[in-house]
Amino acid sequence: MGETKVYRNIAHLKSIDMFYFDTKTDGPTILCLHGRWGRAETWSDFIQHYGKQYRVIAPDQRGHGLSSKPLAKYTSAEMAEDIIELLDSLKIESVILAGHSMGGSIAAYLAAVYSKYIEAVAILDKSAAVDTFLPEPAEHQKLPLNELRDPLTKDWPLPFSSLSEAMRFIKQRMNSDIGYQYFMNSLEETVRGYQMMFSSQAMAANIAYDENWFHLLPGIKCPTLLIRSGSHEAVPDEDFTRMQSVISNCMAHEMSDPNHNVHLSNKEEFYGYFDEFLRSIKNR
Repeated sequence: MGETKVYRNIAHLKSIDMFYFDTKTDGPTILCLHGRWGRAETWSDFIQHYGKQYRVIAPDQRGHGLSSKPLAKYTSAEMAEDIIELLDSLKIESVILAGHSMGGSIAAYLAAVYSKYIEAVAILDKSAAVDTFLPEPAEHQKLPLNELRDPLTKDWPLPFSSLSEAMRFIKQRMNSDIGYQYFMNSLEETVRGYQMMFSSQAMAANIAYDENWFHLLPGIKCPTLLIRSGSHEAVPDEDFTRMQSVISNCMAHEMSDPNHNVHLSNKEEFYGYFDEFLRSIKNR
């Protein structure tokens, strides 16, 4: 069988234009939400794996990729509203959500607050605790929004003068080939040189205004899948146990691989867990 055709579209929402992939295939819909600094592109293998049985949609979320990058706080609430507008514009009433990292926070918010849209949710390597990427997020909240800069890439020599320079620099900064490819997916050529497609302000705001969302978890009543990496860096033991204890209908797994990108590290293992999750939804 050949590859599933992927359609590329722009949805004109109330406050942003949202770029998204869409298989437009028959079957239930799986909506995939990428992590911070990511793009819909990070779900390409997932789309091919499930695109024959499911309609798979993966947007570039606000501040990322080919979607709009307004000056904003980039909270889970703001970004969840974009997803609801996207579903309404496509006349989709119910989805299975898969959210990785930052996308996991947004997926959890959607499952708790917009439950009528969410049939089931997978939260991939994301703790409900506050993101510790910034040591003093409260200090960053005191800055005007337009002065916020991504703490990860603010010192990168952007724009890169050539593709080879970009490739060398990003490879040196990443600790795995998966991480390297993750950032290469967000690299684009511009008149000034090679630039990242995400907004530095958006990345910084999303980190600075991140909030603890343990209080949302008891409100998630749909089937829920938690997967964390083997490193436990993003989801420590205490958080993983606590999340499972307060979600009423929860399935949890730990990957053997330590990479944060759990859906890309050991695909056979990941798809085994996700297939089990999908079967449990069908068998309800």
